[in-house]
Amino acid sequence: MRSGAGRLIEEALADLWQGVVLWDYPLSRLSTLKVGGPAKAVVFPGNAGELLKLIKGCKQIGIQWRVMGRGSNILVADQGVAGVVIVLGPDFSAIETVNESPETVLVRVNAGCSLAKLVSWSERQALSGLEFAAGIPGSIGGALVMNAGAWGSEISNVTTSITLLEQDGQIYERDRAALPFVYRSWGAPVGTIALNGTFRLVRGERVRIAGACREVLRQRREKQPLDLASAGSFFKNPVTMPAGRLIEEAGLKGCRIGNAMVSDKHANFIVNVGGATADEIKALMRLVQEKVFVRSGILLEPEVHIWDE
Repeated sequence: MRSGAGRLIEEALADLWQGVVLWDYPLSRLSTLKVGGPAKAVVFPGNAGELLKLIKGCKQIGIQWRVMGRGSNILVADQGVAGVVIVLGPDFSAIETVNESPETVLVRVNAGCSLAKLVSWSERQALSGLEFAAGIPGSIGGALVMNAGAWGSEISNVTTSITLLEQDGQIYERDRAALPFVYRSWGAPVGTIALNGTFRLVRGERVRIAGACREVLRQRREKQPLDLASAGSFFKNPVTMPAGRLIEEAGLKGCRIGNAMVSDKHANFIVNVGGATADEIKALMRLVQEKVFVRSGILLEPEVHIWDE
C-alpha cells in the first residue's frame, strides 16, 4: 500500500480518472534525454473534457500536477517529481480541416499531436508552411508554448488561433494576435495550457513540399547528433550570436561530465552518451554557462525546461 502523498493521489484519482494510471513511473522513459526519476502517477487523457476534470480535481485537493507532451524539451530531476504528470499523447492528437479556400487551408490540431505527424500529414495533403518543422521532436502543444522554430521560421508564423485552458479553469479560443509570441515563448501566463492550435497552410505542389522536407531532414542529420539522446537545442540563442558558436569558441565541444557531453557535432546539444543522470547534465549546463560567460560576458539561458521536485 502507498503511504502519505501516494495514498492521497491514489484516492483522488479513483474519483477523477477511470483510465490507466502508471504508478511511480520513471519519466526517463518519456523524455528524449532518457533521464529522470519517477512521477507518483502518470495519466493520458484523450480529450479536453478529461484533461479539465483531472486538473480541476487536482487543484481542489491540492495535488501538484504537470502537463507533458512528447518529453522533448524537459530535463527531469533524478529524484523525480511529486504529484501527477498528465501526458497529452497519441489519444489527444486529432487533425481536422476547418476551412478551405482556393489558396489556403485552416487546420486544427490537438496539442498531443506530434510535429512529425502534422508535417507528414501536410506533405500528403500538398499543404505548405511547415517544412521548417521537419525533424523537430515534440508535440504541437509544446511547439506552441515554445514558439518552436528553425531555419528562420517559427510556428507562430502559421498560427491563426489557439484554444487555451486558462488558469481560471475556463476554455477560450485566442487569436494569434492576442498572444505576445517572442523567440522561444508564446508569452501566455504560466499555467496556461494549449489544447489545440489552428494553422493556415498554403496549397502547393506535393513534390516540392516533400523535397523541402527532405532537405531540412538532410541538414539536421548532417549538423545535429541525432544518434544520441538529447533535448534538442539546450540553450536559447542570444541576439548577438548563436549559442552553439559561443560554446564552440569557448572550447567546450566534447566536454564531458560523467555520461553527459557537449556534442562534438553541434555544441548547443548536450547529449546523453549512455547512462547519464540529470545531475550530470545540470552540472555540465552550469559549466557551459560559466565558461561562456567568462569568455564573452553572455549568460546563456536554457531553452530546456528543468523539472525539479
